[in-house]
Amino acid sequence: MATVPAVESFRHSVRDMDQDPDCFGDGSGTQLDYGLGFLEQEFGSELMSLEAVSELLEKMKTETALVEEQVPNLNFIYYTVFLKDVLLMLLNILIFQHLQGTRQLMDDLGQTFNHVDSMEKSMKYLKCLHYIGELSASVQQFLMTNGVWEAIKAVESMAALDSGLNQSGCSHLVEFLRKTLCFWHNIIKEQLSSDFENALTQLHWPIVSTTSQSATPPAGQEVSSHVEELVTQLLALQTSDDLISQRASASGQGQPSPPLQAPPLCLPIQIMLQPLKKRFRYHFCGNRQTNSLSKPEWYLTQVLIWMRNSSPFLMEKIQPALDQAGVAISVELCRGLMSLVQEKVASDASRMLYDDVLFCHLVEEVLQFEKELRSNYSYPAVLPGLFHILLEDAVLQKWLSMEKKMAVEKMDAMLSAEGAWTSQYKDISDMDELNAPECAETFMTLLQVITERYQALPSPAAQLKFLELQKELVDDFRIRLTQVMKEESRFPLGARYCAILNAVNYISTILRDWGDNVFFLQLQQAVVSLGEQEVLGGLGIMEMGRLASLEGSLFDGLLSLLDRLKGEMLGRLLDFLMRDIVEKARPYCQERWLSVPSQQDQSTMSLSSSACPMMLCVRDRLSGLHQSLSCPLFQLAWQGLADRLDKFLYRDVILSNHFSDGGAAQLQFDMSRNLFPLFGHHCRRPENFFKHVKEACIILCLSVGSAVLLKSVLKQSDQDNKDWEGPKDSPPESTLNELGVYCLSPCDVLILLNLRASLPEI
Repeated sequence: MATVPAVESFRHSVRDMDQDPDCFGDGSGTQLDYGLGFLEQEFGSELMSLEAVSELLEKMKTETALVEEQVPNLNFIYYTVFLKDVLLMLLNILIFQHLQGTRQLMDDLGQTFNHVDSMEKSMKYLKCLHYIGELSASVQQFLMTNGVWEAIKAVESMAALDSGLNQSGCSHLVEFLRKTLCFWHNIIKEQLSSDFENALTQLHWPIVSTTSQSATPPAGQEVSSHVEELVTQLLALQTSDDLISQRASASGQGQPSPPLQAPPLCLPIQIMLQPLKKRFRYHFCGNRQTNSLSKPEWYLTQVLIWMRNSSPFLMEKIQPALDQAGVAISVELCRGLMSLVQEKVASDASRMLYDDVLFCHLVEEVLQFEKELRSNYSYPAVLPGLFHILLEDAVLQKWLSMEKKMAVEKMDAMLSAEGAWTSQYKDISDMDELNAPECAETFMTLLQVITERYQALPSPAAQLKFLELQKELVDDFRIRLTQVMKEESRFPLGARYCAILNAVNYISTILRDWGDNVFFLQLQQAVVSLGEQEVLGGLGIMEMGRLASLEGSLFDGLLSLLDRLKGEMLGRLLDFLMRDIVEKARPYCQERWLSVPSQQDQSTMSLSSSACPMMLCVRDRLSGLHQSLSCPLFQLAWQGLADRLDKFLYRDVILSNHFSDGGAAQLQFDMSRNLFPLFGHHCRRPENFFKHVKEACIILCLSVGSAVLLKSVLKQSDQDNKDWEGPKDSPPESTLNELGVYCLSPCDVLILLNLRASLPEI
């Protein structure tokens, strides 16, 4: 029987299987031939239909199950399994052929859909083109019939369509739309601008001086109404004008324009600025003598004058028309004029980078201009002024270098000046508690001026750079003071040495006040948040935490150095004082206290003659220090002197001698009636600063009975302490406190009691 085409097609499809030796068990082709012959006999030409395959598959499943139950013939089972595999393969081939057959249909449908989509886009394209033509024709018609408002609305519709087609790939359509928009927009803008300029001319704009302002006649109602209408129409044209400006800017830069910090100026202001711009460029951008690099104040002052003189006119004539749009006319005019100033300052600053004098003058004028602009003209802080020009890297570095250079020059001058170490308030009593020398006051004034210059900068990072410069200058000044101090250290009581000490104390006092100042506290938080390592100086976590919690200040490092210098200088001064006093007190230390007779009446007692040189020296030195040192320093000085003098007298006078009752009384008289009062001018109870001497005099002047009893108590307590190991209450301290002795220990009191010649041995 001849092979039907369906079977032949299937045979070709499984030819690869026939060539695989492991595909059908023993590798012979008879099994495949048998299976194909069976399929051809059963189905013939219906073999490639899905129904026939499905019917055969079900039939084979049924027969296989019956055969497996009745006759366990392995060969038959094998052929059955083989037929299942062949049928599954046949099913896969049928699916593949079906997909191949539908692919052409899908391709045809895809082409149809693409054609429909292309036609739809073409229809939209034509509609859009027709709409643009209608808008263009309507604008033309409205302008011919003087329908300005309708023409503006049509132009706004074009602008809206332009925004909608911003991402469109129809470049020719978009270009046609934009050209049409620009064409009609410029025509309307030129017409309105011309009318607005004529109206402003009738109102004598611009107001360039107070004379022209006073000479401006009152406008009639018709002119005022016309101006308001023109302003409103120009504002309505603002959307398309902004869009066209952005397109022009983007095409000029070759890339999308960056987002603006502030919205563009409204059209009325742009037109009103034209005559002022012409005047500005004529006087300050050409070859006129008014365009002088050495006179930036000329154009800065002129702009402020224009702002001031124009304000009344703007508020009266223009602002009512802008109220509905929420536009502040004065601010807008200031913004426009500021653009001129910014361009001029940026140009001049780049030319002055290599001229120190001109650059410094420009910075001063810019700072003054910014201050007046913000305070007197209510220019909003959010709008850019001139500071951003000063914050450019090259300009800022030049500014910092000039601040340092000028400060160093002034330091050299102030330290070498004739009155550098004298206070300018020395002849005025109670005028200056800090008694600062002129060089220190001048230096801190210099730092304060630097602070005032950079305080208004909008950048904390830039402010911190100036702060670091100030700290560097303070440290430089401290080193200079140290060098001068070493030259004067041979005589610490000299006027210059004391003046240096006053200067150090004055600077540290001012820096501590600055540490609590709001501005520097804000900078302190900026340091923590920005992590300025240069300012922090490599501080650890603890120091950072103290700054963040406001427990420390930005000046702690400098204050530590200044306080150390102050302590060293004060210690050197007191050492010199004590050497002088000890020399004068030598006869008093060698006084024969045992031979001093007892006197019943203290009113007849007088100062020991050997104590006179010491007392005179203390008095004179205290008086000199009081005049030379500032109040806080003198407080530290006399208290330090009292402490050292107390220890010296206790050690070299009291503990080094034995006393009769008369000698003890004389010592107490010398101390309480002569030495202590020398310090009584500076405190209420000077004896509290001589605790050792005061309490020693109390013990030495006790009556014999009280002294014997006290000595017995102290010895008994000392014996009890040796016999008793555990801690217990110490009655001797209570007994001593009752006598007014708090500083001396019981052992010290026993030593003093043993110095009394009149006491019997116990």
